[in-house]
Amino acid sequence: MSQKEVYVYAKWKVKEGNLPTVLNIMKEVAQKSSQEEGNLFYKLHQSQPDENLLILFEGYINEDAVEIHRNSEYFKKLVLEQIVPLLDSREVILMNKVL
Repeated sequence: MSQKEVYVYAKWKVKEGNLPTVLNIMKEVAQKSSQEEGNLFYKLHQSQPDENLLILFEGYINEDAVEIHRNSEYFKKLVLEQIVPLLDSREVILMNKVL
């Protein structure tokens, strides 16, 4: 695994009517994610023209830290089991800093 910092951009389109539920669950996800040893930051952004479009911007010390995050029990329970069914679409992009 790479030892470079990894940045995660996740684009979520929330199904109509489910935004309050998703945002409420995300409070716990953000708190737990920010406490992970390998987490650099965890930020959630909302589109101005489309409130149902969310962008997560996360930073991790390396790829191992991303895997630890994705394999955590809270991630599986809260994100995969509870939030993903409330989304119309979900795109996740892993990136490394170039400059």
